[in-house]
Amino acid sequence: MMNHAPCRSRPCLHHVRIALRLSGIVLVLAALASAREQWTPEQATSWAADQPWMAGGNYIPRNAINQLEMWQAETFSPATIDEEFGWAEKIGYTTMRVFLHDLLWQQDAPGFITRIEAVLALAEKHHLRLMLVFFDACWDPNPHLGAQRAPKPHVHNSGWMQSPGRAVLADPAKQDALKDYVVGIVSHFKADRRVVLWDLFNEFDNGYRGKDTDQVLRLAAKAKEWALSADPSQPVSFCIWENCAAPAEKLSPAQRFQVENSDVISFHAYTDPARTSESIAALRRYHRPLICSEYMARPTGSTIIDILPLFKKEHISAYQWGFVDGKTQTKFPWDSATKAYGDEPPVWFHDLLHGDGTPYNAAETALIRTLTGAAH
Repeated sequence: MMNHAPCRSRPCLHHVRIALRLSGIVLVLAALASAREQWTPEQATSWAADQPWMAGGNYIPRNAINQLEMWQAETFSPATIDEEFGWAEKIGYTTMRVFLHDLLWQQDAPGFITRIEAVLALAEKHHLRLMLVFFDACWDPNPHLGAQRAPKPHVHNSGWMQSPGRAVLADPAKQDALKDYVVGIVSHFKADRRVVLWDLFNEFDNGYRGKDTDQVLRLAAKAKEWALSADPSQPVSFCIWENCAAPAEKLSPAQRFQVENSDVISFHAYTDPARTSESIAALRRYHRPLICSEYMARPTGSTIIDILPLFKKEHISAYQWGFVDGKTQTKFPWDSATKAYGDEPPVWFHDLLHGDGTPYNAAETALIRTLTGAAH
């Protein structure tokens, strides 16, 4: 056996390897130390006590058909967003819910961060805070970068894209590659007060209903793990959108996951005041703060006039679907994909403002100003 000369002026390869291994362990331990656990109900309640009551909408600019057209560099329109956020401020809104997309990170992560910064700056200019949504199970399962399709006439959300697409959802390795997207964005904005909440996966048991259950629950669990690993100061949540008024034992596995894995429980309420009150009472049993991240479908009885005062009374911040009538065409109802409508539906389903910023119903915007304290 050959003898090794002692290491003196420089470390030997053996010691270098040990040092690197120890450095790696230190980095892993540091990451684990910074990762936080899901908040207890008491921690979530403490956070909520420091928040004002907020009202807002689900936002996409009128010139974008989907998340990709909103955010891609070629179609990103800060002037339009600035104008529409100004309209939101004028009617008294204080918050907006905005959808991201995983393909935007894949396409140009630094550019995407820069554009999120720009939108947050515009939100701050107009005294708005944003809820940001990472994944979404609704509508088209085959998203693609580049030019997006033109809207189908009179059809609700005819170009909205799922995130991730079905091909990614079905492949565990492709799912795992989404970690950088979640961790990268949460890490960058984890202490940013302009971000209200991280909505990790919108209605994940909707578009994937009856299939892909294991894959979607796996991604939801991973999304929570990734987001919390970045130690966000904001809460994380999975919205429960169906069966909200049911007792815990009647919930599906996906619905149980949604309420049991959220710091703050977010829910959807396209129902009349009586049924919405039942949902609120049922969800209060989990002893966590509530946020309604989607409501208002006028023909179903879910209206600004009837529902928003209820949310104010219950101190539940609320986001109606849509804002300005535009390329998403959500003034048309859900059934417009199979039922023909003319240029105008009998009653607008969603949306609050015409494309020039004037209200669809001036009584709605007047009530918003009164409830949020913006009335003059």
